[in-house]
Amino acid sequence: MNTNILGTGMGAVIFSDVHADSVAIGALARCIGSAQFREIFGPVDVLVNLGDLLHRGDRPQETLEKIHTLSHEYRLMSVLGNHDHAYLHGLLVSGSDAASTYRHEQLRDSPLLSIFNNMPMEWVDRGILFVHGGPLELGTQTLRLKCWQRLSHESGDFFTGYHYTAAMAFEALEHRGLSHMCCGHQHENVCCRKTPEGIVQVPLEFRPVTGWGSPDGMMLDAAVVPLDAPTLLRLGGCHGSVPEFGYTDYSSFSFIRMTCRT
Repeated sequence: MNTNILGTGMGAVIFSDVHADSVAIGALARCIGSAQFREIFGPVDVLVNLGDLLHRGDRPQETLEKIHTLSHEYRLMSVLGNHDHAYLHGLLVSGSDAASTYRHEQLRDSPLLSIFNNMPMEWVDRGILFVHGGPLELGTQTLRLKCWQRLSHESGDFFTGYHYTAAMAFEALEHRGLSHMCCGHQHENVCCRKTPEGIVQVPLEFRPVTGWGSPDGMMLDAAVVPLDAPTLLRLGGCHGSVPEFGYTDYSSFSFIRMTCRT
């Protein structure tokens, strides 16, 4: 598979839901820092963090240190995730064990938390809305904030956050003159496209990346989607044993999966 599709000459790496997994973000840094990555995919002009750097994992300080380092190596744009929001406001959210909770509490006075100062809920670039959860303007109630919204087959208020449908997302994007949205939050990759026949969910076919070879045994699989129609792109999480992230040259979008880590 050759993922190198001619685009704009610009490129963005997008990741979401690191959840205090410093090993995963370290693997991402090694991957995108290689000459191979740039030769196959294209230039890396900006890193986009879609939120949830914190909670669940037990290495929050190491994770923020790596993000701090990346911010000096690349232009870094970040949006707030629901777990980041919960941590900063002292809200209880499920999924963190005792070790994770303890290490996060030890971080409370760290200058590393300055990354969250004035962090926005969204960022827009070249017709793409980057957001953790969803695109809807629903007021200031916590579970209706953009970082808590969730893409679903039904809409309405739920205890996990406000659920919205693909049709609602496309309507919100069109109202703003935008074509595409890239989000995270739910740890499962999804691609929906708006076609003349209606909204369709596109099956993602991950295949080994042609030309990729890594001395540490890391393998890359990718699924490429052309951005020639309005598209919703939801990334899997950059954590755990198979971290995922994305790359776009603004004419196509690659869902990328790292299939092993050191």
